[in-house]
Amino acid sequence: MAKQFLFRGKTPAELKNLELEEFIKMVPSRRRRTLQRGFTEPQKRLLVKIDKAIKGEYKKPIKTHCRNMIIIPKMLDLTIHIHKGSGFAQVKITPSMLGMYLGELALTRNRVAHSAPGVGATKSSSAVSVR
Repeated sequence: MAKQFLFRGKTPAELKNLELEEFIKMVPSRRRRTLQRGFTEPQKRLLVKIDKAIKGEYKKPIKTHCRNMIIIPKMLDLTIHIHKGSGFAQVKITPSMLGMYLGELALTRNRVAHSAPGVGATKSSSAVSVR
């Protein structure tokens, strides 16, 4: 039998019904302080979109530039498009992501893949034909 995911002893079904004040007590200190201060205006706009999407009133994909939003239980099982500089990364929110920032899930830097060295990069490269 597969092991069921628990977040601080709570199942995903219990987490969805959790109030924000109870969830704040379960997250690490930096995130707890951030949530206790309240949400910024862009974060409030994102939460309005999320509430509408849960009710079924919002048909478009949820897109946001708000990378500093902490994932809260009401976001579970939603797909959110997070801005990563050049485009949007599609992220499905799972219970293991609770308490993380959205920006942690949409990486902004790509891996550098170098090809062969160019002409003049090494002493022997000048002997190689340019073609």
